Amino acid sequence: MKNSLKLLASLAVTLGLGLMPQARAADTIGFVYVSPVGDAGWTAQHDMARKEMEKAMAGKVTTKFVENVPEGPDSERVIREFAQNGAKVIFTTSFGFMNPTEKIAKLYPNIVFMHATGYKSNDSNFGNYNARFYEGRYLNGVIAGKMTKSNILGYVAAFPIPEVIMGINAFTRGAKSVNPKAEVRVIWVNSWFDPGKEKQAAETLISQNADVLTHHTDSTAVVQAAEAKKIYAFSYHSDMSKYAPHAQLSGTVHEWGKYYTNAVNQILAGRGKPANVWGGMKEGMIRIAPMSSAVPKDVQTMVTGLADKIKAGTFHPFTGPVVDQDGKTRIPAGTTISDGDLNSMNYYVEGVASKYPSN
Repeated sequence: MKNSLKLLASLAVTLGLGLMPQARAADTIGFVYVSPVGDAGWTAQHDMARKEMEKAMAGKVTTKFVENVPEGPDSERVIREFAQNGAKVIFTTSFGFMNPTEKIAKLYPNIVFMHATGYKSNDSNFGNYNARFYEGRYLNGVIAGKMTKSNILGYVAAFPIPEVIMGINAFTRGAKSVNPKAEVRVIWVNSWFDPGKEKQAAETLISQNADVLTHHTDSTAVVQAAEAKKIYAFSYHSDMSKYAPHAQLSGTVHEWGKYYTNAVNQILAGRGKPANVWGGMKEGMIRIAPMSSAVPKDVQTMVTGLADKIKAGTFHPFTGPVVDQDGKTRIPAGTTISDGDLNSMNYYVEGVASKYPSN
């Protein structure tokens, strides 16, 4: 009898355990990176944000990434593999991943795909996100205009797409706002990440008497070239001062962590379709790197004041008149450029000395 009672008790415990609610498995979130992770640059900022999101959502999500993925067929394969392996949300973090992301999103309607810096989306499972890089660029340009002695500023650029063009133009407008003699010279390297080409382009600009450099590429090559030649530079994507402690005056830094955490929380909770996001300094997605002690205090005060106005919405780097390098007024005085015009920008502003790249 005792043995029977023990058996029944054991069975009840076993059945009871079987009926207890099981812990929900963590959802997989995938990230596709165009360059190596490293410790500075575009991909490094996204990877730091991935870790921040994973920590904030501990137990709810697990993340995976593939780095150094070329734009084109390889990216389509990687995105498809994430989808086939059960990822709930997939972030593709380079402009050239846009069309492959759109293609795979159509095949997997129950997975959410978010693409960085693109312009395509749909009404169900494919959205895009970006940061207003031009805000930081303008402020860096103001510092550059004040600090240059030669009045020649050098810019190493990746690909001639609107995102990059608006950065060049914002930097130029910032410099011209405080130094009418300043001009910007641009060299295109046709790559997001090629330290050798980036260094060569930087050195070419220095040979043309540029005494301040910046870049829209992923590596630290440009700021390191400036450090070696004892001129000034502005970092991009992240704070690169450890690679150029004397050269770096400031930089434009991207902050993706809060965006990733909020986006994934909302997507997994099923609160509506994936939202298209374009955030700037106000939303905490852009900031400038700490200004070097080489920057005079009055200039630092001016830039801090402008940053406050950008955050408050009382100043926009592309308030008219915006005049192109051929003298044509693109944005009339008293008006501010629309987001649509920003995202289709295909001209250089007055002050860019280089010829606009032909298609």
